[in-house]
Amino acid sequence: MRIRYSSRRAIVSLQGLVRLRLKIRRCEDRTCGRYHQAWRPEAEAALALPQHEFGLDVIALVGALRYREHRSVPEIHRELGRRGVAICERSVANLLDRYDELVAASAGTAAHRATLERQGRAILAIDGLQPDVGHEVLWVIRECLSGLVLLARALLSSAGTDLADLLREVAADLAAIGVPVVGVVSDGQHSIRLAIATVWPDVPHRLCQFHYLREAALPIYEADRHAKKELKKTVRGVRPTERTVEGRTDEAAQIVQGYCAAVRSALTDDGRPPLEAAGLRLHDRLEAIEASLGRVEQKGGACQPS
Repeated sequence: MRIRYSSRRAIVSLQGLVRLRLKIRRCEDRTCGRYHQAWRPEAEAALALPQHEFGLDVIALVGALRYREHRSVPEIHRELGRRGVAICERSVANLLDRYDELVAASAGTAAHRATLERQGRAILAIDGLQPDVGHEVLWVIRECLSGLVLLARALLSSAGTDLADLLREVAADLAAIGVPVVGVVSDGQHSIRLAIATVWPDVPHRLCQFHYLREAALPIYEADRHAKKELKKTVRGVRPTERTVEGRTDEAAQIVQGYCAAVRSALTDDGRPPLEAAGLRLHDRLEAIEASLGRVEQKGGACQPS
């Protein structure tokens, strides 16, 4: 395999524009079945997909922003721009399609046959990711004991019949290698429950711990949200207070601006319910601000001339 010619390629990555100079090899043996077939460097595939101008790191970030942080396409476009990646919104949507294809390509029962056979059983977790209402849902079926993704596919519909077809596909792949499904975990969505009951009527189906905790904590969450709403009423008028010192740079103005920023930050922090109650956090922060203002007042009074 001799180096026959060089090729140049530019890739947009999160670190900036990367220019590659590729050495292309070809077999010169006429008896070889791959005679004169071009072979590109293996390291190129670790940077970008064929015929693509954006690197795999950009595609991975787009997928993480979409499915982990539930960002919309315009929001992802703005975040990429903030990171210095020059891209249009249409290309962001195309990269999302490439991300879904890569996830689907990395999944599959056949690719993980040795691990599944060694386990001898499978416990499946089923969930759908829908960043925007009305858009496609990325359905993921994962094997809980090994953590392997057996299927990932986007569907426009979340009907029980469509989900049942996905489950039958996984069931057939597992049956082909002799691995039984001994349990299924999901949320309480009706279409998922119906699909599981159709495909695996005799397999135990349980609600996942996160959704169970969230449902159990719902009364506490509602009470905390009401408490936060009532607390917000007691600290209205931050903006008018800021206007009174606007344009000033003296020490007193800076102190007022600092306290206003602290109140504004406390009001906009929603926490992460049910484990982090936003109402209780707001209560604690407002008490801390009030105590600090009391100390400032006392200090100011003590400094007054007698």
